This record gives sequence, structure tokens and C-alpha cells, in this order.
Amino acid sequence: MDWITGLQKAVDYVEDHLTEPIDYEKVAAQSFSSSYHFQRVFRILCGFPIGAYIRNRRLSLAGTELAASDAKVIDVALKYGYESPDSFAKAFRNFHGILPSQARGNGGMLKSYSRLVLNFSLEGGNLMNYRIEKKPKMILTGYKTHFFGAPYGRDRERQEEQLFATTRGKQWFLRGAARNIDAHCVVADVTEDGYDYYYCHLLEDFERENLFNSAITGVDFVDGLGLENLVLPETTYVIFETNDARSAACDYFDLLHLRIRALAEWMPELGLQLKNAPELAVYHWLPETERNVQIWLPIEKAT
Repeated sequence: MDWITGLQKAVDYVEDHLTEPIDYEKVAAQSFSSSYHFQRVFRILCGFPIGAYIRNRRLSLAGTELAASDAKVIDVALKYGYESPDSFAKAFRNFHGILPSQARGNGGMLKSYSRLVLNFSLEGGNLMNYRIEKKPKMILTGYKTHFFGAPYGRDRERQEEQLFATTRGKQWFLRGAARNIDAHCVVADVTEDGYDYYYCHLLEDFERENLFNSAITGVDFVDGLGLENLVLPETTYVIFETNDARSAACDYFDLLHLRIRALAEWMPELGLQLKNAPELAVYHWLPETERNVQIWLPIEKAT
């Protein structure tokens, strides 16, 4: 079964059980995958977590029910999985912008969140190069922040731009310490609320081990930079990269689109799946004639 068909079966299962407790393992079983892998793939392909979809669908249906019937608020709250009127009222107001009591009789404006039908258009885009490569254990040095939203898409683009524009001093320092220009940006610990995002460089052992030793560096500000080491175990990656130095920045988001195609089409055909490991974007910006961007996706044999 391909991922699109499997995900649609899972969505159909969710829709049939919106008024019941939903077991993610049973949802994932519709696509013949584990709960973890299903949730990860769903978020990549749809751009939002399955939990957000379930919550929004329930609140959308609850609003319709309150507006079109005489059902009590507490009964509707319990029907859609809320244990108290207060928790339901808070979620309802966050979603619709009004209280449940305002949904009926006075023209309160409600929001509708439609049922998901998966119909991906994966054609087109620029041709990208790829290779499969086993990378040895790496120790990267950099700084971490927490991004919100899905790991790939416009939310990430905005947050990356903000991070890069406001932490240039750290970037310059790390680039100098590493004596190379390849920036490794790592996505790890993805949850429904977001993910950890690391900006790192690969330092030689001597530089990494003495980075905080002021007797060797001659400076005493390194401790205040919030730097840390990130250990990546030996992993096999499929690596996609831009092939046109003149348009590497624009091609980057074509790479992200290609990631969806790889996950939905290419990996299943080869019996591969994403491994539970960090993903990387590697930026090689200078000199200008050698610019490119790579996406590293950790892979393993599908179970």
C-alpha cells in the first residue's frame, strides 16, 4: 500500500471515530505502520500533526451541533472528548473566537474545518541530484532554539530567516572555529508543538575540546554563547542537493517539496522508510560558484 492510500484510510478511520477515544495505534494500523512512523509521515505530508486535525475537526463539528440543535453545552463537550465545560469553552473559544454559549441564537460567527481528502500533486519541480550514503558518527557544535509548526514549510522558512538574521555573531564565530563554511541545520525531537532546531558546524577535535578553554582561545565570552555539542550516531541517509549554484536559495524549497515525493513515492518503492533520527539541511554558501543546499533524510528498511 502506498502512503497516500494508507493515510487516507487512516483519516477515514478517524472520521468514523471522532466521538470516541481515538487510539493512535489503531489509526496507524490503517496504513500498516507504527504509531510513531505514521504520525511523522502524516505531519510531513499534510503539514500539521494528526492530533491537531482531530482537535480541529471535533471543534468544528461541535460548533455546527450547537448552532443547529438544542443540545446542552456539557453534552456536546462530553461527546467530543472534553471532560469539563471549562476545558471545552477554552478550546472552543481558541478555535472559533467565541464561547459555546454564543454559537446559537445570536448570529455568532463559527469556523468550519473540513474533512481531509488527500490529493497530492507531486508532479513537476526542478530536477535534483541524490545519493545514498552511510555517515559515521558526527559531533556537531552549535546552538539550539525551538521552532513551532511542521519541520518543513513556510513556518520554518520564516523562523529560519529570523534566526539567521539575529544570530550572525554566533554563526561567524562557529564558522571561524570550524574553518569551513558548511552549516549543518538539524531538526530533532519533533512533537505536535514543534521541534528543536540546531545551527551547527563540524569542528575538529582540538577546537571542539578546547572551545571553552579561555587559556587557549584567549577570550572569555564563549560560555555566554549558549553553544552545545550534538552527537549524531552513524546513520544511512538519502541526500538530495541542489544542482544550480545560481539559484540554490530558491531551490531549497524545491528540495523540501522533493522530500514529500521521496517519502510518498520513492521510499516505498525501494522498501525504505524514515528512520527515527534527526534530519539535516546542509548549507554550502561560499564561494558563490560552489553554492548548494542538501537535505539529509535518515532511512532504514521498512518494517
